[in-house]
Formats: sequence, structure tokens, C-alpha cells
Amino acid sequence: MSLNQSRMGLCALLMAVLFTTAAVSIDYSSSLKAGKAELQSAGPLAFGPDGILFVGDSVGAAIFALATEDTVSSSPGRIDISGINEKVAALLGTSADQILINDLAVNPASKRVYLSVSRGRGPDATPLIVRVDASGKIEEFSLDNVKHARVTLPNAPDPDAKDRRGQSLRMEAITDLAFVDDRVFIAGLSNEEFASKLHSIPFPFEKTGNGTSVEIYHGAHGRFETNAPVRTFVAYEIEKEPYILAAYTCTPLVIFPVSSLTAGAKVLGTTIAELGNRNRPLDMITYEKDGSRFILMNNSSRGVMKISAENLGSYEAITERTDIRGVSYETIDHLKGVQQLDRLDETNALILVSTDSGSLDLKTIALP
Repeated sequence: MSLNQSRMGLCALLMAVLFTTAAVSIDYSSSLKAGKAELQSAGPLAFGPDGILFVGDSVGAAIFALATEDTVSSSPGRIDISGINEKVAALLGTSADQILINDLAVNPASKRVYLSVSRGRGPDATPLIVRVDASGKIEEFSLDNVKHARVTLPNAPDPDAKDRRGQSLRMEAITDLAFVDDRVFIAGLSNEEFASKLHSIPFPFEKTGNGTSVEIYHGAHGRFETNAPVRTFVAYEIEKEPYILAAYTCTPLVIFPVSSLTAGAKVLGTTIAELGNRNRPLDMITYEKDGSRFILMNNSSRGVMKISAENLGSYEAITERTDIRGVSYETIDHLKGVQQLDRLDETNALILVSTDSGSLDLKTIALP
């Protein structure tokens, strides 16, 4: 074979690889259609590729994918805004006591912050999305004519269903969500006997199945549970296999192999830690520091925990009543009143924190 023939063959091979790669790449935005996004509520948030924001709508038992078209990096500086709840309320023409900030998510493409907000209280509250940049600019993200897609979750709790404390079960239909490897993972409750669910939905959206019914052994309660929802979760790789690491009220940590989360299945998770009762975990993020892997989790009554994420597959499953046990952690004493948490970049996190005066501040903190 001549040198020219070899070069031509190599070029042909490279072109074939390029065209093959292009053929299998996914155009996420192509499935989104312009129109009004009819959210009935705005709860958990998560970002996917191309600036696409996923919004959990528990009242509508649906997940929305919104094209923010926010893919150009803004100033990567710190975001520190005092009284963000007051500023958002002023933008919406109301008072701070008439809004709720339900979640925050940092757009990894632009570093802008998105907030899911309820204007008003109760079932008639208006859902809104607000975004903030490092300069302090706050604006409403319009839902009137946005490219979007929607998928409905089956078998959601009835809108009038209540738990034993009189709280709405419908609002637990979606407790957390994340985008991982072309799929949206959703935690929440259904109206089924095994009520706790983990859904895994391909994106671009397809019709969803019934999700996976998940069961855990709760060491602090000394029993198996099928009706307690996952409160927050992260995707995590253990021994090169993908897992969901989930946290529940009264703070058991449980791992589920992603391969087990098939529609219609019933799966028993492995409880690898009990981190203390009378507590609700709120958010979790993963990060690396000084060559080690960690999870940062904020809680309703146990502060912010820095949890070791090394060798999570090596812990013995908890199968009997116990107090605090399993994965090691430390409480970050100087972080008080953290309501929401997301990673800003490789070395910093963004928190929504309540102050002694009752206002809410956005703050950038170094990952501990």
C-alpha cells in the first residue's frame, strides 16, 4: 500500500468516526416545543445539558424540561446577596411573608442561580422560576413562551390525600430529582401500597412506567419501611458501578444500584448509615478535596454534615435497631440555618441560609 493510500485510508477512518459520533449524539433541545409551560407548582430543580432546567411539579404530578437558553458563562465570581427573599418578593410585587423559595439550582453552563418560588401560600400559590447572577441581578424567568417538554408521573397520591399529621401527600409526589447519563431520576410517593418510588425516565422524555418501589430497613425505627419517601439523593459510583445514594427522614443513608431501578420492580436498598433521628435531610452534593471524596448534606435539625464518601460499598448493611452508626461524618459548626445547597464550582458551594432576623441570604462558601 502506498503512502498516499495509507493517508487516504486514515482520513476515511477519521471521517467515519466523526460521522458516527455525530450520528449518535443527542440533540436534547429538539424535543422541546415553544409554548406556555403550565406548571401547577414549582419544587425540586436540577440542570441537565444545554442549559435545560428540570422542574418538579408535585401538584401536577409532572416533570418539566425548560430550555433556559442560558449557556454562556457569566462572571464566575462569588454570589452573596442578603435578603434574597425580600428582593424576590419586591420583584413579584408582594411581601417576603407571601413567598416561599422551594429550591435552588446552579446552572453549570452559566453559573447563574435558579430559584423555584411560590407566590402566595397554600393550594392557590402561583409557581415561578427566578434567576440570579453574580452581579446581583434578579429576574423572573418567563414561562409564557418557552421551549419545554412535560412528562406525567403515574399513580400520584390523590390531591386531597393526607398523612397522619394532616400534611398533603400529593406534595410528596416529587421530593427530589437529578439528571444523570441521559435520564431523569425522580424520588417521591405514589398511591400504591409500596408508596416510596424511584423513577428513571429517559430524556428526551418518553412515556414513563410505574417506577421502582423501594423499601429500606430503618435502624432508628427498628423496622422495614415502604411508605417513607427519599428526601434527597445523589448519583454516585461505587466500585465502578452507578448507584443512587438516598437520605430519608430520621437520616438513614441507603444505596440502590441503578441497574435495579426498573419499572414495576420492588427493590430493597442497603442501609449503610444511621445519622440521627428527629431530622430531615434537605440537600446533598458530592465533591473532592485533597484527594478524598465527600458528601455535604444540610439538615433540618442536625446542621450541615461533611460525610466521607470513600468505600461506601464496604459498609455492613444495617438490619437491626441501632442509634448512630455506619458512614463517618463531621458537623460543620459554623454553618447554621442552611435551607438549600448546591455546588457552585469545584471549590465552592452556594447556600440559602436563614438569618436571626428571619431573612434569607444567598452565600458562597468554600467546600469544607
